[in-house]
Amino acid sequence: MSKSTYLESKQHYPILDGLRGVASVLVVIYHIFETLSGGNAFGQLINHGYLAVDFFFLLSGFVVAYAYDDRWGKMTQWDFYKRRLVRLQPMVIMGSVVGAALFYFQVSPAFPLIAGTPIWKMLLLMVIGCTLIPVPISMDIRGWQEMHPLNGPAWSLFFEYIANILYAVVIRRFSKLGLSIFVALSGCLLLGYLATSKFGALIGGWSIDPMQLFIGFTRLLYPFFAGVLLCRTGKLMKTKNAFWWCSVLLIAVFCIPRIGDIHHAWMNGLYEALCVIAVFPIVVALGAGGELHTARSAKLCKFLGDISYPLYITHYPLIYVFTAWVVSNKLAMGQQTLLVGLVVTILSLLLAYACLKLYDAPVRKWLKRKVLMKKG
Repeated sequence: MSKSTYLESKQHYPILDGLRGVASVLVVIYHIFETLSGGNAFGQLINHGYLAVDFFFLLSGFVVAYAYDDRWGKMTQWDFYKRRLVRLQPMVIMGSVVGAALFYFQVSPAFPLIAGTPIWKMLLLMVIGCTLIPVPISMDIRGWQEMHPLNGPAWSLFFEYIANILYAVVIRRFSKLGLSIFVALSGCLLLGYLATSKFGALIGGWSIDPMQLFIGFTRLLYPFFAGVLLCRTGKLMKTKNAFWWCSVLLIAVFCIPRIGDIHHAWMNGLYEALCVIAVFPIVVALGAGGELHTARSAKLCKFLGDISYPLYITHYPLIYVFTAWVVSNKLAMGQQTLLVGLVVTILSLLLAYACLKLYDAPVRKWLKRKVLMKKG
């Protein structure tokens, strides 16, 4: 029987869409305060905001399993890859273009390589960034050793693609028992790293060097495939006002101050392990098992879900500009910097919304018609 490249999308979990948006907004706010704190983890207002990436991985695993686990008899691996590329790649390209457009506005002591970077090299990195191919440290044009120096957060999309490939090639074939063992071992790896790391924090994964790649895979494997396992087991939790309770829980997880001092980093590591291994699955189980009872809540979740990915993948070039301004002028947290930080947050939201309406949604609609709806 011939297989169709196009399969109708399943009904979304609207609360999960909304929670993805909440986490994306918190990431932007986290990056604002990270800049104002000078990277001091003990002076951060949203200290654990970087854990949003690990929450995104878990959400993605759940959604991928929900969307595709029962469809492998109707599609090929290539069909799966095309659907994921259509969903994710347009905004990867936009993130690289936005990063290039704002690159030379970021000249400052914070980014020592920008001033000496010729335009041709920046444009070359933009093109490479559009493909999501990571670049080695030797090709850095910023000074932060990022695998995507024009748009740092693209590193997590690189690992997201790796997770999708692992799922399609191998892990979708695992039994529940086999998947449970794999997830348990991945959780042990995560816990072991956080308990022994001298930083006691789940930060890293954005550079092409052995340690950073290890951190990236450690952050990826447990949450993504725990999300797959959660979907397969169907162990969802029902509660009233699930979206609001889950949002409060996410805010609390991100805002709790760093635990322990520099001599007891393992304490913070254990807290973050608890969040990723236990709290985030509970949040997703609550969100997937909950219901929205008002049109206003449904509209809010849809808006947050729609804007979440464009916001995450385009906001950081604006953060680079903000960081350059703060560092160049040797500014500290105060009324002026907080006001400018608020403006940056609003601009990030407006940019994301514009990208969604004027670019992402139309391009994906066109790609759906031209690429996904063809018969194979």
